[in-house]
Amino acid sequence: MISDVLDEATTKMDKAVEVAKDDFGTVRTGRANPALFQKIMVEYYGSPTPLAQLASMQNPEARTLLVTPYDKTALKEIEKAIVNWPNLGANVGNDGNIIRVTLPELTEERRREFVKIVRSKGEEAKVAIRNIRRKAKDDLDAMKNDTGEDELARAEKELEAVTKHHVDAIDDSLKRKEAELLEV
Repeated sequence: MISDVLDEATTKMDKAVEVAKDDFGTVRTGRANPALFQKIMVEYYGSPTPLAQLASMQNPEARTLLVTPYDKTALKEIEKAIVNWPNLGANVGNDGNIIRVTLPELTEERRREFVKIVRSKGEEAKVAIRNIRRKAKDDLDAMKNDTGEDELARAEKELEAVTKHHVDAIDDSLKRKEAELLEV
């Protein structure tokens, strides 16, 4: 019973860390990267579809990304979704076959804004991990009558260690992303 609670909490925390890393990848640095476009949803035949399912992406230059739709009829919708994506500030050009996305140079002020965005995403991930810990702790407390106090105390220590490990993983990813953003 105790091991099930700890395993479930660990799995959920692992997923929270992965989601945080994915979110960090969507915040742009000085380079064009297909991960920036990972969460862009395009209206395709009436339903929102991830851009990665509708087009291939290549970056021939540091600040340029070429988006080649698999279905040419979706070109206008893809272009519209990219233009409307927040915090991108890109120049988007459409030649009828491909979409060329050129990212502007990042100013110092813009870099600092992105650092704030990344920090808030990191804090959201830490809150998610703390919520998972709280739920697991409640589940362990509910077992108080069925298990011994020593086992329960050991499980709570292990839960705290797992939580600290995952929070540290988010902090490490956050530091790497901040350094990447502030690098000129």
